[in-house]
Amino acid sequence: MTAKLIKGTEIREQILEEITTEVAQIKAKHGVVPGLVTILVGANPASISYVTLKIQTAHRVGFHEVQDNQDATISEEDLLALIDKYNKDDSINGILVQLPLPKHVDEKKVLNAIDPDKDVDGFHPVNVGRLMIGGKEVKFPPCTPAGIQEMIVRAGVETKGAEVVVVGRSNIVGKPIANMMVQKGKGANSTVTIVHTGTKDLAAHCKRADILIVAAGVPGLVKPEWIKPGACVIDVGVNRVGETVSEKTGKKVAVLRGDVDFDAAKEIAGYITPVPGGVGPMTITMLMLNTLKSLKFKLGIA
Repeated sequence: MTAKLIKGTEIREQILEEITTEVAQIKAKHGVVPGLVTILVGANPASISYVTLKIQTAHRVGFHEVQDNQDATISEEDLLALIDKYNKDDSINGILVQLPLPKHVDEKKVLNAIDPDKDVDGFHPVNVGRLMIGGKEVKFPPCTPAGIQEMIVRAGVETKGAEVVVVGRSNIVGKPIANMMVQKGKGANSTVTIVHTGTKDLAAHCKRADILIVAAGVPGLVKPEWIKPGACVIDVGVNRVGETVSEKTGKKVAVLRGDVDFDAAKEIAGYITPVPGGVGPMTITMLMLNTLKSLKFKLGIA
């Protein structure tokens, strides 16, 4: 039986509609809307494309959005002063500094300068600590892991007591999603194993998983025989493996492949995410949700 697809594109639309409705309600009752600022340093094409999508999404859900573009020559001191300005701005609930930054700027220093209560990316050490503690301490879970968990929940996959195997140990995906899935609460309460390049018999660990989350950045790493029949497979990998010509536009487009052998895996798994159209669309969606949360925390209604 072919696995049920967990489509991030569909879940994104559901969540954005929910956010839009809630923003309108808050505006009607409190006279304010969430404020989001995106700081873009330089003109990296990939960053420009990503920031543009963030702006469009923020406008769609009714946010007050500020796009602050800075020249690549901005000094570290001036960039830190800019962040401090937005830290003190009551109309701003979320601050994003688009990475990568120019080499003369210390990314860690910049990210750590953001007020943790406006760090809607969830990367500040304070928010990492809050995530580790869990429960009501959590304010802003990192967006991609939060999107993964939301997909699992909305797909109706049981997580309580489930064997979860996370392939990959990055600070952005692997470590936080493992931490989130082991916590008490909805969409969690699981038994979690993290595996990586140093793990012996990677296949055997994957085969145990009721929920297999793969974020290794290696195209086709997980073979179909590594998957437990009926398991939920979340493929975070988006790997560019070549180019093709679009039938619609006639232009060259990237060929994307996940970390899982999708065509074979979908005949074994119970649930699976496609690539593209799976986890990817969820990241900016959860960023919007975190920004809304930030305003709600400020208003005391979270």
